[in-house]
Amino acid sequence: MTFLIVTVAWAAHIRLFQVIVRIDDCLALLNLACMMLITFLPYTFSLMATFPENILGILLFCGCVMVIGVIQSVIVLYAFSQPFLLSEQIQMSENRTFYKHHILKVIMRVPLMCFLASIVSFVVFQLSYVLLAIIIFLPYISRCVEWCHKKVMGPVEESPDSVLFYTYLPNEPLSKERVEAFSDGVYAIVATLLILDICEDNVPDVAVVQQRFGGSLVAALQDYGPEYLAYFGSFVTVGLLWFVHHSLFLHVTKATRFMSLLNTFSLAFVGGLPLAYQLTHEFPRNSQNELEAIQISCVIIFFAGIFQLAIWVVALYNEQETLHPYVRYGGREHVFMLAKLALYPCVALGTFFLTCILSKFSAPIFHLMEITVPFAFLVLRLLVRVGLALIRRGAACMPAW
Repeated sequence: MTFLIVTVAWAAHIRLFQVIVRIDDCLALLNLACMMLITFLPYTFSLMATFPENILGILLFCGCVMVIGVIQSVIVLYAFSQPFLLSEQIQMSENRTFYKHHILKVIMRVPLMCFLASIVSFVVFQLSYVLLAIIIFLPYISRCVEWCHKKVMGPVEESPDSVLFYTYLPNEPLSKERVEAFSDGVYAIVATLLILDICEDNVPDVAVVQQRFGGSLVAALQDYGPEYLAYFGSFVTVGLLWFVHHSLFLHVTKATRFMSLLNTFSLAFVGGLPLAYQLTHEFPRNSQNELEAIQISCVIIFFAGIFQLAIWVVALYNEQETLHPYVRYGGREHVFMLAKLALYPCVALGTFFLTCILSKFSAPIFHLMEITVPFAFLVLRLLVRVGLALIRRGAACMPAW
């Protein structure tokens, strides 16, 4: 939940700086204060998770989010007092005051929900967790409420500018470059966490090497063979998921809010890959725990890939605006792109069911999957071309009715 709430704050930051296109020293310092508090959120959530019945963690978390909202509101007020900092469209608009009030109203929803959650925590602290979870989906809940209101009460006359910024519509444009930069950062951190686990847990002690292995470092390192295999397999998985993500956004010409939401869910599961790495070598060989750990890893990889595929499907609905012509329906790269995105979900799902049937061989099957998928990517284009050629030949050989 922390990852999703931090991502909500990041998305709000993107939209804010689509409106504010220039910064001065004052804005830079305010933004720095905002970033400092955002980086403190995981610590407060760790307190909530470690002491779930203590309201101090909830109060710290809610307090940080409320201060972040206040700082973002100050950024908006300051930027609108210096119009040259705003985007050209807002500078030239006659409804600049409307923009300011609309943006402030949207920004303050989250701090107000956190204030309500902090008050409720003194009475029923479990309900405060529900309110915090609602924050993640608050934009979509508000849109549903507005839609229901229009259906019941009839359409409400709005300013023409009200649909340009902070609309929370699924097709609201977001900065494609910021989405890619955030995603690259998550992939880089996940890859770094993998090697940090190796450095921390898998360097043999000098005394142990001398006593158990007669001073042979090679023999001592062989004892960590499964850990090294799990590390390289997990790193390859992270690398290939990043490669697929890069290929996808290479052909995406415009990112939307809904695509960003799906990307966030994919990154949330990518962030679970270090956990998958730990699980796959933590338990004794051929034990029930090892089987369940491998199946959990398959589920994590499956959802990380399926949400990437979902981004592609969403982009296809508005392909004229969001996709390069090469990968649209009928484009020369369309089938290849679809196969590339579907490869990891299909392989992870197949591995999951194979481990259910052949549970005694779950570890070799899982590691074989991790090793063979890179080669599958290398020959994927050839396989797609051969498959398309066979389909065309079969279609040509069918008798005409």
